[in-house]
Amino acid sequence: MSKHHAVPLKPVYTRADLDSLEHLDSMPGEAPFVRGPFASMYTNKPWTIRQYAGYAQAADSNLAFRTALVEGVQGLSIAFDLPTQRGYDSDDPDVSADVGMTGVAIDTVEDMERLFEGIALDQVSVSMTMNAAVLPVLGAFIVAAQESGVHASQLRGTIQNDILKEFMVRNTGIFAPEPSLRIAADVAAYLASNVPRFNALSVSGYHFQEAGADAVLELALTMANARAYVDTLVARGMSADDACERMSFFFGVGTDFYVEVAKLRAARLMWAELAKQSGASTDKARALRMHCQTSGWSLTAQKPMNNVVRTTVEALAAVFGGTQSLHTNAYDEALTLPSAESARLARDTQLILQHETGVCDVVDPWAGSYMMESLTADIALRARKVLDEIDAHGGVIDAIRSGWIRERIHQSALRVQAEIESGQRVVVGVNRFKADDDETEQVPHALDAAQIRTMQSRRIAQVRRSRDATRVRDTLAALQLAAREAKGNLLELTIECMRARATVGECTQALEAVWPRQSVDFRVAAQTYGEMLSSDAEWIAARDAVVRATAQLERAPRILLTKLGQDGHDRGARVVASALKDAGFDVKTSAMFASAKEACELASLHEVDVIGVSSLAGAHVELVSGLLDALRERQVRIPVVIGGNIDSASQHTLKALGVAGCFPTGASIQSIVTQLATLAASCCNEKTSTPVGAEV
Repeated sequence: MSKHHAVPLKPVYTRADLDSLEHLDSMPGEAPFVRGPFASMYTNKPWTIRQYAGYAQAADSNLAFRTALVEGVQGLSIAFDLPTQRGYDSDDPDVSADVGMTGVAIDTVEDMERLFEGIALDQVSVSMTMNAAVLPVLGAFIVAAQESGVHASQLRGTIQNDILKEFMVRNTGIFAPEPSLRIAADVAAYLASNVPRFNALSVSGYHFQEAGADAVLELALTMANARAYVDTLVARGMSADDACERMSFFFGVGTDFYVEVAKLRAARLMWAELAKQSGASTDKARALRMHCQTSGWSLTAQKPMNNVVRTTVEALAAVFGGTQSLHTNAYDEALTLPSAESARLARDTQLILQHETGVCDVVDPWAGSYMMESLTADIALRARKVLDEIDAHGGVIDAIRSGWIRERIHQSALRVQAEIESGQRVVVGVNRFKADDDETEQVPHALDAAQIRTMQSRRIAQVRRSRDATRVRDTLAALQLAAREAKGNLLELTIECMRARATVGECTQALEAVWPRQSVDFRVAAQTYGEMLSSDAEWIAARDAVVRATAQLERAPRILLTKLGQDGHDRGARVVASALKDAGFDVKTSAMFASAKEACELASLHEVDVIGVSSLAGAHVELVSGLLDALRERQVRIPVVIGGNIDSASQHTLKALGVAGCFPTGASIQSIVTQLATLAASCCNEKTSTPVGAEV
């Protein structure tokens, strides 16, 4: 039985655990809103089924959205590809491998029109997970809606616009924190005046959980960011009530069932307090509204059908926690993009909960529970203490700059991984209860990346040929001037750029002339991981392999770990880097978003024995192929390995290209260390005879 909770649980709770809890007699829809932001909750209307989706070209995603709406989805949640999220156009050669791979590629207003063709934007709410490139993407959405006959005042939905978390975990920011906060505030101000039914900020805790934060840290960081946004908007002249009323929240929900339910209840308790402290007085401002998504990190590549159970339990926790909308993950997402079958099952999971279980019939059934009420208060108390620590570090911006927040999350991720590797934390089908005959792996959802790029490039070229070049130049110049002189509303000006048919990349470049694109370091911690596994037999054996490699090389084996392309998720890469360092490797790292050329140059500079690539975004074959080509061009003989979300078909392809080893999601850290040490040692005397990248 698992005993690893973010907050320790007692085996038995009694009435004494409720002593001094002030929120006990509150009602749903009343402050402090622990029991829900609305009096009737699901008894009047169930939560909104809002599945996050988007891939390839706009027409492909449009078909998926229309199908989903017919099959029971009640709101759309748009996933954009990584180049779009980072403000690049699809015809930019520096980002070509990632175009259309993990979301839909949007470059122009015409793309946005194709994305929503046949969908009534005055009737369907739309959530967009967009942060760094929020100006041109949201601008394209508003223009596309207007040109289809839907006035901005009729649009309903949410733009994430949560840039601070990008500097903490997700790493897909573009500009530094200060100009990024100005952008976020301009978006909120414009929407308040012109698109009043659209939420201007969705403050995300989900990404903290995915990066390794426990429930307490996730909640504290989410509240710290929300408080920073309110302070920024109030300083800009918006009332605290208006600022808070236009804000929603987004939480991840994992398998730690009781803790996750209590976390969502504690979130409402804390927000009611923080909003009041910021000057908000209305119930609407103090009542936290949330979207939830089941945990992507909890999904396993091994025994993927087990993920159906995990997702169902997580969905039920979100419902018991009182979410307003919910996304349930598909069971095959640890391997590939969701298949039509798995996406349908994910949707049906929510429909079954809504229509077959009776969970909608009672508002907050956990109210008064000795355990749940005590746990809710305990989580809120612990999260407040973390907020105090953030304040002691100078506030959230200073805590971002110092790296304190990223390190706290990383240490939490290391602890969880060490517990899994040692068997203290059970993951069924991965480290316990493994059957000899594994399930047949699902056939991956294949995308023709080259075709997507070609089609997007043609569409961009067509837009550029047909537009008024002078008008585009003038609107972009006005946007750039406003950024430089800190005058005007940046979203309002970007809307005019998009209306003139500027592209997402061109708008970003105009701002980059004022605010240079910010680089992101790939930091590695040491000692924590090794200390937690110091008595583990497999870890000791792995370290012995490194000792043998060190003796053969007459120095520590040296590895370069790199993140190629536009994938900003670094949890797995940082865990592996820390483990390798603790095991005795000399670990070198590139900056995030490295090119094949940059990785090749670093590998040569540091004379590494192995290059390790981390990939979670589906572009691994093209990116690694480019790295192998770069090594050959420089006549550098270094074996390449890769780890991440890599299905078996891709593993065969990569090995055929010359990759020396593949470590899919769920691979044991100890086995990774052992194999890399053996590989480094075996290559010691073969660098002049072994073909580049050949499997050793």
